[in-house]
Order: sequence, then structure tokens, then C-alpha cells
Amino acid sequence: MADQSPMDKIVSLAKRRGFVFQSSEVYGGLGSVWDYGPLGVALKRNIKDRWWTSLVQARDDIEGLDAAILMHPKVWEASGHVSGFTDPLVDCRTCKARFRADKLDDARCPQKPSKVPGAHTTCELTEPRSFNLMFRTFMGPMEETASVVYLRPETAQGIYVNYQNVLTSSRQKVPFGIAQIGKAFRNEITPGNFIFRTREFEQMEMQFFVKPGTDEEWFEQWRTIRMDWHHALGLNPAKLRWHEHGDGELAHYAKAAYDIEYEFPFGWQEIEGIHNRTDFDLGRHQEASGRKLEYFDQAANERYLPYVVETSAGADRVTLTTMVDAYREEDVDGEVRVVMGFHPQVAPVKAAVLPLMKKDGHPELARELYRSLRARFAVDYDDGGAIGRRYRRQDEIGTPWCITIDGETAADRSVTIRHRDSMLQDRIGLDHVAVWLTERLEASS
Repeated sequence: MADQSPMDKIVSLAKRRGFVFQSSEVYGGLGSVWDYGPLGVALKRNIKDRWWTSLVQARDDIEGLDAAILMHPKVWEASGHVSGFTDPLVDCRTCKARFRADKLDDARCPQKPSKVPGAHTTCELTEPRSFNLMFRTFMGPMEETASVVYLRPETAQGIYVNYQNVLTSSRQKVPFGIAQIGKAFRNEITPGNFIFRTREFEQMEMQFFVKPGTDEEWFEQWRTIRMDWHHALGLNPAKLRWHEHGDGELAHYAKAAYDIEYEFPFGWQEIEGIHNRTDFDLGRHQEASGRKLEYFDQAANERYLPYVVETSAGADRVTLTTMVDAYREEDVDGEVRVVMGFHPQVAPVKAAVLPLMKKDGHPELARELYRSLRARFAVDYDDGGAIGRRYRRQDEIGTPWCITIDGETAADRSVTIRHRDSMLQDRIGLDHVAVWLTERLEASS
């Protein structure tokens, strides 16, 4: 049997340990749609919470928002999504597969996986045509043109149309930002690479409204802030880089754009974008709606339409990035130890309580400790199998610390804490465990 690729190993571990499952698997699955299991939803939630805390809670110039997925169809007409949110599509008349015309080098021919579409002798590709990526549905009982609505392809437009509401109700002043985490939907032609490119995904977006003329300074500030956030997440800096959008890549609304890219096993790929969107979006919505969206600066006695500096990260992509970056294999006494070396702050389980034996009072003491910890921390209880096997299970899900109840615990109320990364052990008092964990988690933040 051929050796598994790094991505194959991560996908296998994700299912085996309950991070990510194929959606509707009992019916054969649904293409490029995934469900997050118990550990996956915890990991993703920790990442989202960390993002929200850094932008909304830790700053006084950014407000939160949760806009609806369904919006007035004119929103998408004004933003340009109805007419211009397209990818070039080609079909193969031989195998009936569909591909993005501008991404053929990244695709594989279904008939000959070693070749790209069009390279096999029997391939017959059509001419490229535009394909709109928005999912369309109907509101109300009748499926007619008047009731057409769209599943939002991005969360940013919900922020723009609420810009004035948030500005007025929060009593903010420019410069200020609006942050949102929410689902978006794109009918991707060629999704793939596990949860990296999917048709249903979650975005973490922040739009920062600034005075024209200060936009370049703010753009550079947000570039620094966002890269620092990924470093603080524990990602390997050597696997992160900037990619500047050139003239051929720059979106029509953007004055400047950079992507933060990560080196995955399948190559360098974007995990977050920072864009100077100028006043394009507010200008389009002001024109289409007839509502004035200008900001009045009382101190300077002037009106202007703010420019927008956007930071947009995919929650699913960042979750995959943390999994890829955390995965490692080590040789321990001739055996392979698989470790998910998550940053303690985002690890789905912070500590595991392990009774050494199922007798001599070990389970009772372990349960007592487990119940006292679970009110404050995400902890696991595991009494199945040899202690070494249990350590390996916790290593595979990224648990930073394992707390073992043994024969000495009943005598002197002390426990052994084993560190995931070094496998070294500390002996501390049973009553001091909660404080010990709190100190380690705070030190890693």
C-alpha cells in the first residue's frame, strides 16, 4: 500500500478523532460540504473567539455585527455580484467534468489524474464561459422572478448596508470598524483540498472606515496587526508570507490588496486578505439606495464618504491551517508518535484526567478532579486502556496536559502532569491543579 500524503493523514485523523466528517456521509456524501465533529467545532470556535476578542473586545474602535444571510436582491446588484461575481468555466465533453478555466493547472483530469484537464488525448474542452458563483433561491410561496433572493457570497455587504446604523447607535467616530463572523456560500466550480475551498464556509471579516487620505497608513497598520495575529496563533512564521496583488489580480474595487499565504502540502494558498476598498462599496450603495452614507466630521466641519480597509479571513481555512501546522510525527523508541501541537489557547481539550487504574480509589479521585475542572476548562476523562495508549490518544487530539491519578494521590493528594510537547512530568498538589492550568493558559495567551 502506497504511503499516505500529508493531507491524507490529516483527513484520516480528522475523521478518526472527530474533527471533521463528510456531510451526509450515510448517503454517500455531498461534494465539498463538511460537518465539524466534537473536537472540530471546539477548535474552530476557539479560533473564532480569539479573533473576536482581539478585534472587538480588546479595542474600543471596533463594533460587532451579525447581519442576516438573506438580503434584499438590490444589495447584490449594487455591489456588482449579480453581473460580475463570476468565474470562467469550461466543460470536458468527454468526461462531463467541469473546471475553472483559469485554474486548469491546479486541476486533475478524471480520466488521467497525472495530467491536467485538456492534456489527455481524449480531452475535449469547451470554450470558457462565465459562471455566476451565487446560490439563488426564492422567498415566499411562488418561484417567480420577483421573489428571487441570494445566499450571500460574502459577509462584507451586510456591514456596508448597516454602516450608518452602527455608526449612529454606537456613537462611534471615524476611524472605526465593524466586525462580523458568519456563513457565506459560493457555488465553486472546483472546490477541494478538504475544508480549504468549500461551497459553504464561514468568514471572519472586519471593515475599517477611515478618512480618505489616511487609508494608506491604516492599510499598513492592519497588515501588521493581522500578520501578528497569525503568529500569536502559534503558526510557523517560516510558512507564512505576503502576496501582493498585481495589476492583473487587483479587484476592480481595490486600491491595494495583500494576501497572507500559508505553505500547505498542496502549495502556498491564501488564508486572509487585507484590502483597501476605497469608497467603492459605500458609494455604490449610496447611489443605488438613494440614502446619504457620508460621514460628517463636526470638528473639521466637513463631509466625506469614508474609505474602507478590509481584513477578511476564512474561519475554515484558518482552522485547516492550524491543523496542518500542528501535525507532526515523532519517533519514540522505534514507534511513531502522532502529535497535534496546537497552541494551548485554541486546543479543543486543555487537559485530560487519567486514573492510572480502575481500582484502589483512582476512579473516584479522578472523577472528583474532573468534575471540579470541567466548570472552568475544556477537559476530558479517559480510563480506557493502558496509560501509554491514553497518552497517545490525547497527543493525537492536541491536549497540552495529561493529569494522572496514581497510587500516591490518595496518600499525599498529589498528581502527575505530563506535558504533551516535551513528555516531561511535574508532580503537584491535587488542590493546586486548577491554579496550575490557569497560570499556564494565561502565560500562553
